[in-house]
Amino acid sequence: MTDESMNDDTGAVEDGDAVEDGGAADESVAVDEGGAVVAARMPEHPRCGFVALVGAPNAGKSTLLNTLIGSKVSIVSPKVQTTRVRVLGIAVEGDAQMIFVDTPGIFRPKRRLDRAMVAAAWQGAEDADFIGVLFDASRRGVDEDTRGIVARLKEQGRQAILILNKIDLVRRDTLLALTEELNRDGVFTDTFMISAQSGDGVADLRRIIAGRLPEGPWLFPEDQISDMPMRLIAAEITREKLFVQLHQELPYAATVETESWEEFGNGSVKISQVVYVQRESQKAIVLGKGGSRIKRIGQAARTELEAMLEQRVHLMLFVKVREDWENDPERFAAWGLDFKA
Repeated sequence: MTDESMNDDTGAVEDGDAVEDGGAADESVAVDEGGAVVAARMPEHPRCGFVALVGAPNAGKSTLLNTLIGSKVSIVSPKVQTTRVRVLGIAVEGDAQMIFVDTPGIFRPKRRLDRAMVAAAWQGAEDADFIGVLFDASRRGVDEDTRGIVARLKEQGRQAILILNKIDLVRRDTLLALTEELNRDGVFTDTFMISAQSGDGVADLRRIIAGRLPEGPWLFPEDQISDMPMRLIAAEITREKLFVQLHQELPYAATVETESWEEFGNGSVKISQVVYVQRESQKAIVLGKGGSRIKRIGQAARTELEAMLEQRVHLMLFVKVREDWENDPERFAAWGLDFKA
C-alpha cells in the first residue's frame, strides 16, 4: 500500500471488513543537546500517594480524572459503566505527586465481567492512601449503589472525602440536603462541590488532596501522566468513539483490541485494531451501510490519536465476531481484571 493511498481521508473498506482512515499531522520530537535522558525533578520534601476515585456508574469519575490531570487519560461516555480497566492518572501539585486511580463504577453485578470490574474498583480503593467518593448531585436522591459504597467504607473503618459533582445542574438547597444526608454515617471528612465538566472547584480539590498525601518519594517521572500502555489507550479511545456512534444500538456487546503498532521512518504510525462483537447482526450494526459507520468511528479515533501522539496516524479497523468474548480469560487478563472474581 502506498503512502499516498494511506493518506486518503475518505477511508476504504478492505478485505476482512477493515477500514483504513489516514490523515496528516506534523510530528514534533524534542531531544536535549546530548540526547541523554534527564532525571526527573525530586523536591526536597516530596509527597506521593494513590488517590482512588470511586462511585456509582456515571458519577463522572473519568471526566474528573481527566480534569485533574489536565489531559485525557480515561475515556468518557454518557453510557454507564464505560470504564472497564483501572486507569492511573498522574499529576503534580507543588511537592506532591498524586496518582489518581479511576475505577469502574460500583454497582450490584450480574455478569462475570460486572463482578470483575466491581472487584477491581474495591481493590483500587483498598490499596489507596486517599479515597474520593463521587456522587452525581443531579440525581433524584441518593441511589442504592452509593449507599452501598458508604456502608462498605464504614464497615472497613475507612474515611474518605465526598465529591458532589455536576453542581451546576442543581439548586443550592438540594446540594445542602444531599450533603447532610450523605454525611450522616461519619465516613466523610470533607465535602467538595464541583463540576468536573467545567472544572469549577477542581483546583481546590487538587490542592487539598496534595496537602494530605503521605511524605515519600515520587514514583513516576514528573512529565508522566499515566501508566497505561499506548496500545491500550489507543484501543480505549476507539471504544469510546464506538460508544458515541452506536448510542443504545450495541450496549456493551463490543470491545476493541490493538493488534499491531508499526512506526515508520517518516514519523507516522500504523495502528491495526479489531472490534469484537458477539453476533453477525452486531457486526452489521458496527459496519453500517457500505462501511459508513465504522468509517466515522475510525475518523474520530484517528483525529484524537493524532492530537495525542503528535504524529500522523494510519488507523486500520477490523470487525470480527467472537461469541462470548465477555467470558474469555485472555480478555480479562489484558484488562488487568480477575476472571475468578
